[in-house]
Amino acid sequence: MLDLSRPQFVKHVIFHPFEGFEDLRWKKAGSMRIAILVVCLLFVQQIAYNRLYGFQYYSDYDKTFNIVPYIFKSFILFITWVVANWAMCTLFDGEGSMRNIFINSAYALIPFIACYLIGTVMSHFLIQDEYVFIQAVEILGLCWSFVLFISGIKAVHQFTFGKTIALMLLTLVAMVAILFLLVLLLTLFQQVIIFVLSIYTELSYRFRV
Repeated sequence: MLDLSRPQFVKHVIFHPFEGFEDLRWKKAGSMRIAILVVCLLFVQQIAYNRLYGFQYYSDYDKTFNIVPYIFKSFILFITWVVANWAMCTLFDGEGSMRNIFINSAYALIPFIACYLIGTVMSHFLIQDEYVFIQAVEILGLCWSFVLFISGIKAVHQFTFGKTIALMLLTLVAMVAILFLLVLLLTLFQQVIIFVLSIYTELSYRFRV
């Protein structure tokens, strides 16, 4: 088993996914700081991909900038994935903690983030007829991260390949359920606030009169 520093383990995991995550687990070399940094880079990547892509590919940007969708597509979706995976793993007797799921999932995102950032840069230099090269880079990052996700979840829970795929599918279903409940909760909370404000406004008006 390799004796690497925590930053070196990131490279080891990315380029040797099948043994890298196992080494990461047994060495307990995962870094929460690095994982949080990766999630922050995911947030930056989402903004760059949607706002800084080459104008010849996307020329209809909104004039107003709303940060909420990017927070949702990065931080909220990622945290929901971690919580849902941890919740579902209890049904399968998984061994992974929420911290380890967070770290492994964040490490798995690195090729996706890197390749999409590279694609964003390439969009400013390549013409539309050469867009196939940008797509190739982005698809490579997406597939690479998908393999890392499978390997990372498999290692953190010590599952078989089939059981890992089943867990990931159930995690996606759980994510939909969690997000649906969050929307309902926020809607209810909004209605309560509106109700309280309307009562306050009515009482203030009557006291003034």
